[in-house]
Amino acid sequence: MVKPNILIADDHPLLLKGLEGFLKEKKYNIIATCLDGLSAYNTIIKEKPDIAILDIEMPNMTGIDIAKNCKRYDIKTKIILNTLHKEKKMFEDAVKFNIHGYLLKEFALTEIESCIASVCEGKPYFSEKIFKRFSHSSDENTNIESLTRSEIKILKLIADEMTSSEVADFLSISVRTVEKHRANIIKKLNLDQKPNSLLIWSQKNKEALL
Repeated sequence: MVKPNILIADDHPLLLKGLEGFLKEKKYNIIATCLDGLSAYNTIIKEKPDIAILDIEMPNMTGIDIAKNCKRYDIKTKIILNTLHKEKKMFEDAVKFNIHGYLLKEFALTEIESCIASVCEGKPYFSEKIFKRFSHSSDENTNIESLTRSEIKILKLIADEMTSSEVADFLSISVRTVEKHRANIIKKLNLDQKPNSLLIWSQKNKEALL
C-alpha cells in the first residue's frame, strides 16, 4: 500500500518533533510540520496532503476550526485530531465536522499507525478510551457528562480514598468548597445521601473518569 502524504501540526515543539520522528522512522511521508493552526491550514490548501494530524488547541486556528473549513470548502485532506481533551463537546464537534480520527496524546504513539491505516481505508478511527466513554449509552455515563472538569478532578481524588480535607489540601481550596462540590456531584449523579455513596460510585466508575 502506498503510504499517504502527511502534515503534522502541534504548538508544542517537542511533541511535534517526537511524532514526526516516530512516523519518519516508520517510513511515512511527512511533507510538512507546523507550529500553529493558520500555517497548518495554509499548508493544507497549498500542499493538499492526504492526511493532517492536528493538535486541537493551537494559536491562530484550532484543529476543529481547520476541520470546519476543510468541510466547508470541500478540501479532501483527512483530519486526525491528536489531543489531551476528553470532553464530550470536543468529541461531538469531531463527529460533526467529519473528522476521520481522534487520538488521545497519551496513547498516540501506540495507536497512530492503526489510525492512519483505518483513515486510509475510509474508516473513522477514535481512541478506544474516547469511543468507549462517549458511545456508551448507560445512564451512569450520561450523568458523568453533566459534571464539570473540577468535579471530575475531585471525583478522581475521592476514588483514591482521599478525605475532603485531603482533597482541599491537594487542590489548595477550602474544605467547604470540596463539600459543596461533593453535594453537587451527588445531586447530578442521583446518588443516595449515604456517607460512602460517592466513594463507592467513584471507585466503581473509575475507568469512565479517565
